[in-house]
Amino acid sequence: MVEKGVGVALAFGTSGWRAIIADEFTMENVRIVTRAISAVLAEGPELRPELRPELRPELRPEPHPKPHEVIVGYDTRFMSERFAAECADELARLGWTALLTTRETPTPTISWAIRSRGARGGINFTASHNPPQYNGMKFSTSDGAPALPEQTNRVEQRIAEMQASHKAHPVADGTGKSGWVGGAGEVVSLDPVEDYLASLAQKVDFGLIGAANLQLAYDPLWGTGRGYLDEILRRHGAQVETVHDHRDVLFGGYSPEPSERNLAAMRELVVERRLALGMSTDGDADRFGFIDRDGSFISANHILALLLDYLCETRGEWAGGVARSVATTHLLDRIAAGHGREVFETPVGFKYIGEMINADRLILGGEESAGLTIRGHLPEKDGILACLLVTEMVAARRASLGEMLEAVFHKYGALYSERVGIKLTSEVESKLRARLAADPPTRIGHWQVREVNRIDGVKYIFDDGSWMLLRMSGTEPVVRCYAETHSRKDLEVLLETGSKFVLG
Repeated sequence: MVEKGVGVALAFGTSGWRAIIADEFTMENVRIVTRAISAVLAEGPELRPELRPELRPELRPEPHPKPHEVIVGYDTRFMSERFAAECADELARLGWTALLTTRETPTPTISWAIRSRGARGGINFTASHNPPQYNGMKFSTSDGAPALPEQTNRVEQRIAEMQASHKAHPVADGTGKSGWVGGAGEVVSLDPVEDYLASLAQKVDFGLIGAANLQLAYDPLWGTGRGYLDEILRRHGAQVETVHDHRDVLFGGYSPEPSERNLAAMRELVVERRLALGMSTDGDADRFGFIDRDGSFISANHILALLLDYLCETRGEWAGGVARSVATTHLLDRIAAGHGREVFETPVGFKYIGEMINADRLILGGEESAGLTIRGHLPEKDGILACLLVTEMVAARRASLGEMLEAVFHKYGALYSERVGIKLTSEVESKLRARLAADPPTRIGHWQVREVNRIDGVKYIFDDGSWMLLRMSGTEPVVRCYAETHSRKDLEVLLETGSKFVLG
């Protein structure tokens, strides 16, 4: 009898392989994916492909100093620690030294551990901000960045080969195709907490934070940020009150995403206690969310804009431009121009921004989905760092986020953005795909189309600087509609216009 889920094509998305626990995400499939990743890791020292020609080759990561080490971590989801232990045991059977974290660990901490130890790569058991019935395996390469499509495609190929040949266990044939690297492997415990926290002191001005004596709120959303962000802030003089500061594998019954809807408890705490700021991280602490002192939710796009302006003013010696995904606010472009910084536009997926961080071309990289990193940090999203930088900014400017945003709007002009998901019937999806592939319309609603960007999806840029992006889901009949314009009222109209355009 074949175990449920075995034999199903296991596909990697923008952040690894994710599936429903006990359906497709099973112990057997975890072993299969582990063997496939092992096979790709074993193929040779030059795991990552050649970086794009425009990136500086002298800044590529060095070949693997510890070629047989792989970091294995996990989040707070149901059975994550069991899945991670099984993965580590499988890696050890294949000859690797598996460094298994001693507790639930944020994704950026895994990335830092890979880089600081010179490990061959890492596997993190997390489904990030997805619903609680999901788990996942996130594969990172030797530079600590999410694996690029070139690597994940190779992992998928290995999985398909193993499934097609009905191999239940790898054969130590020495070819590397089965993931065997030779020799006796082992599982070793790893506690990266203190070293990771110490590394943050090189990027954040904790003196400013301590002098401000801030009163803060933090919601880790039952996730891995517990004992990281709150702990380091307390060590440096801030007063931090937390909510949801324990493990709950159901995440309170909703997805552990720091969205406006999910931060009601923290908002209440901020307003009642008159705190300076409320901050949150998602399940694996690579994304961020903020509540201002008046209870307002500040969008990720606006946080990125505020931080870019702040870093350009306070870290003027840092070279580099700003990278943003095609779905991220153009307010970054205006601020970058004001500070004489170059803008790089990437497809959706933080891995592309990570490449440019590795090449030392950025002062800041960010995505509208609440991902951020900065010069000299990781090629990976870090929600903990984002929260610390915003805290420093509030301490330095002695102003609320709303007050700072009004100042940015006054200087560069206001922009508001949002995204919605639109479900499609098969007939509507087919017609929409054909329409997106065809020549663009001259108008959408009352907006005049000035140009079309196809770097990822189809982005219609209008003559007044507003824009709308349509990206089809690769796994379900859904199109994501992103829009940005100059007022909240116009944004509502543009999103409604976009929905009508999608549905024909």
